[in-house]
Amino acid sequence: MQDNLYTSSFKTNIKFIIKVFIFILCLIPMTMIIGKKYSSASTENIINGFNKKRFEDFYSLPKNSLDMVFLGSSHSYCTFDPEIFDNKLNTNSFQLGMPLQHPDSTYYTLKEVLNYQKPKIVVMEVYWDLLKNDFELNQVKTLFQVLNNETLKDEYIKEDFPLSEKIKYNVNVLKYQADYFAYKGNEYNNKIKNKFNVKDKETKKQIGTEEYRSKGYVYSDYKMLQDEYNKTNQFKNLDGKNFEFSENQKYFLQKIINLCKKNNIELIFVTAPIANVSMDYIKNYNLIHDKVANFAKKHNIFYIDYNIINKQENLLTNDNFRDDAHLNHSGVEIISNHFINILKENNIIS
Repeated sequence: MQDNLYTSSFKTNIKFIIKVFIFILCLIPMTMIIGKKYSSASTENIINGFNKKRFEDFYSLPKNSLDMVFLGSSHSYCTFDPEIFDNKLNTNSFQLGMPLQHPDSTYYTLKEVLNYQKPKIVVMEVYWDLLKNDFELNQVKTLFQVLNNETLKDEYIKEDFPLSEKIKYNVNVLKYQADYFAYKGNEYNNKIKNKFNVKDKETKKQIGTEEYRSKGYVYSDYKMLQDEYNKTNQFKNLDGKNFEFSENQKYFLQKIINLCKKNNIELIFVTAPIANVSMDYIKNYNLIHDKVANFAKKHNIFYIDYNIINKQENLLTNDNFRDDAHLNHSGVEIISNHFINILKENNIIS
């Protein structure tokens, strides 16, 4: 009797295993089909055109022709205009700032730069809000869209991606899920609006021009919308007491420092200014500044915080900003020229 029960249990287990195996066999092609569908839909989403043009221009440069490179987030390409530097300093510089770029992406961008160029100076924009996150996939995807180096991508994934993100990135159904639903959601919304003749609410649009100009720089003469002075300002209720400096981003800042030293590059950290009205909202900004400044001092890196300088010297007004956090070209001219004087005064460049 006991043998019969054992045999029956064994047969039941075998049947269960076979069912699981068949389910997996069916799931794999289904996952591949859905993943391909998600991937295809994701290509319909617009790649940041400015970023695409920026890297196309970079890759077309003559080898070892650059003297200075600007890196960092959108605050970099909204603060430093290479043409101003090159006209004043008789140099050849290039702007490689990207949307949301964290230090980990900056490190791999710099590695790619050094595959083609030997700059004497690297100016790295350091925005505190991007020093808080250990890892952020969207900014990596932005870089991967334009980076022509599969080996470097593989290194990035291996060295920095958390295990969960490695799995997500290597399975299309997970990797492109957000892109797919964003695309399809927008598609369905448009269909419903057209069917029921629903009109979008009028949104306030900025008047002026925003365009990619040259050497990675994006020109803009927009001025901050009135709502950003108060209603929609992103810095309301921000308190420097809550700022945490990510250990992972510190690690990549250190790798950037080491890479520059190895290649005899003068590395400079710069925090770009946010709008005057935005600074008025922030409590205890000095606590944020001190953490970044102390890190730079510890590693003997020249550091400039234009939020502090602007407060001391009244360089800018709110009219010099395109939004609550980024300069327009009038502000770019002021900061670029001011920074040139700092470079000269400190004998960083002649």
